[in-house]
Amino acid sequence: MTSVLPELTLILPELILVCGAMALLMVGVFTGDRSYHSVSWISVFVIVGAGIAASATTELRTTLFGDQFVVDAFGHFMKWLVFIGSALAIVMSFGYNRREQIGRPEYPILIVFATLGMSMMISANDLISLYVGLELQSLALYVIAAFRRDSARSSEAGLKYFVLGALSSGMLLYGCSMVYGFAGSTNFETLAGLFSSADTAPEIGVIVGLVFVIAGLAFKISAVPFHMWTPDVYQGAPTPVTAFFAIAPKVAAMALFVRVLVGPFFDLFQEWQQVVVFISILSMVLGSLAAIWQTNIKRLLAYSSIGHVGFALVGLAAGSTDGVRGIAIYMAVYLVMTAGTFCCVLAMRQNGRMVEDLTDLAGLSRNAPLMALALAIFMFSMAGIPPLAGFFSKLYVFLAAVDAGLYTLAVIGVLTSVVSAFYYLRIVKIMYFDEPAEAFDRPMGRSLAAIVTVSSVLVVAFIAFQTPIVRAAEVAAAVLFFS
Repeated sequence: MTSVLPELTLILPELILVCGAMALLMVGVFTGDRSYHSVSWISVFVIVGAGIAASATTELRTTLFGDQFVVDAFGHFMKWLVFIGSALAIVMSFGYNRREQIGRPEYPILIVFATLGMSMMISANDLISLYVGLELQSLALYVIAAFRRDSARSSEAGLKYFVLGALSSGMLLYGCSMVYGFAGSTNFETLAGLFSSADTAPEIGVIVGLVFVIAGLAFKISAVPFHMWTPDVYQGAPTPVTAFFAIAPKVAAMALFVRVLVGPFFDLFQEWQQVVVFISILSMVLGSLAAIWQTNIKRLLAYSSIGHVGFALVGLAAGSTDGVRGIAIYMAVYLVMTAGTFCCVLAMRQNGRMVEDLTDLAGLSRNAPLMALALAIFMFSMAGIPPLAGFFSKLYVFLAAVDAGLYTLAVIGVLTSVVSAFYYLRIVKIMYFDEPAEAFDRPMGRSLAAIVTVSSVLVVAFIAFQTPIVRAAEVAAAVLFFS
């Protein structure tokens, strides 16, 4: 018992999430839909409590449960981003779910379960625990994608996500089995030791298995060519669900991608670097070009997220501490920008119904000047215009690529960033220069307005308080390479 208690203390965030989710599940069963609002707020407090518990852990790095689970500074940083994103997603859904009459307690509970899976993914130290955490997250996401059961689009989104998600999970599992078959272990530390001590090139079976693992994980971050589910699911799912998909799962999957490649497979850097460079370039190019022709703002943001994944992967391709630091900073800034943007999308209502077309934003600067200003700030930041936060997030990953000698990749990143500025600035042009369309319903809602205000301030003032974020990202990245 005494040997188990310290380990239970270190996984306190996960224990809070699982106990809270099961308790809330029982509350929802016995009280029905009338408990939606209270269950939602309690879910937010459970997630915040898990984040506080994660912050209370001072261990820079330690492994638990037979090296299946790792607690380290990188996990703390990424988990906090996930917890913030999940809590914001629940808060953002209040007004929408109530208006659309889909306010059921299962919704926040599923988000808590998904958050638990993400937390396990980030702390995975074995291919088996990685897969368990990934599937726990995915099963909850499949359900909430189709949460609006009376909508054909929502059901279609859930079905597409499920079918393609099952395919990617199969590829990932096949890759894990190949690695185990040829390397003889699934533990990250054991694999790292095997590859670092090997005098000869790794067996071809290990390389094939690694490619399948990368393919399965690339689906989870919606990197090209495994992006095909993203636009349809983003457009078809309820808007708060789309916001959740764009924030927390993306951060968790990117953290897992980094941990897998920098951890057990880092000594195979020459083998996987070219694959990461390839999918990074494809993601940046497709994300920048495909969004130009979109007229639906949710589809546009889907292709935008694909492009952002490509930019973040530039840091991974560098294979250095600076590169991982850049990824951590990028995902933190991406979370803030995306949360604020989707709050503005959730406020796009005319005569009580949601609208999603870009033309509906026409003349927004005259009808709702503060909302137009906030959305313009987010668009400028996503485009990478200095001195906003989005500029610095891209700067850190591009500098890491330059330091690693990846000049071509950095140049392609800068050029695609310029191309992507076209569709971001087009939204600003529509809001400020087009003839006004029908005004949106008011008010935005206090919770959405609060998130938009805080996000706008963080994006604008990032240059003033970036030092603590950069230092935390440096510590998080250093732990991966030190281990």
